Amino acid sequence: DAKKLVRSPSGLRMVPEHRAARSPFGLDEPPWVPDKECPRCMQCDTKFDFITRKHHCRRCGKCFCDKCCSKKVPLPRMCFVDPVRQCAECALVSQKETEFYDKQLKVLMNGATFFVTLGTSDKSELMVCRLSSNQRYLVLDGDSHYEIEITQISAVQILTEGFTPGGGNTRAIGMILQYKVPGSEEVTQMKFTAGEDFSCNKKLSASWLAAMHKATKLLYESRDQ
Repeated sequence: DAKKLVRSPSGLRMVPEHRAARSPFGLDEPPWVPDKECPRCMQCDTKFDFITRKHHCRRCGKCFCDKCCSKKVPLPRMCFVDPVRQCAECALVSQKETEFYDKQLKVLMNGATFFVTLGTSDKSELMVCRLSSNQRYLVLDGDSHYEIEITQISAVQILTEGFTPGGGNTRAIGMILQYKVPGSEEVTQMKFTAGEDFSCNKKLSASWLAAMHKATKLLYESRDQ
């Protein structure tokens, strides 16, 4: 998908030429709190003057003094080319998201192998599941082929094992995915289960499921924006 470089008051952004091609995990730039409505820092209440200048957080759009908004942190969800100024609270969130973009997104794109069961069927099919390079589709390949549009996913439940009432580590072993079929209100369900045979790497499957869990959280946040 073609991209273009645009300049906004917040900085340079590399965005898709067509909005329909944007990542489903993306966020729009927030409107800035107007300068005239912000005589004081919205964090520490310091009064702005000729010496104490105001700065806008690129993630939330609120107004802060330099002390409360000094960090420049990558913000890939808004497609910024360089790290941008953010308040302490937003910077912490963005730093956690950067780990998703740097590590977990690659895990999703590389894919993992699962036994996939469609609907109420009692038959499963061994399939390689991966996120498409444009982040818009979940692609499943086996004897059958499916492409599930990420924006049509309505619910994700991660299946785990190893939990005990007294506590203990759990491990992701599968997931139940619900999505709407494009053009209808029908909801389809798929169950993904990590394979037991040697051709399936359980550790890789668990990592893929953990990444999918994080991706789902970002997807829901994007919808709620």
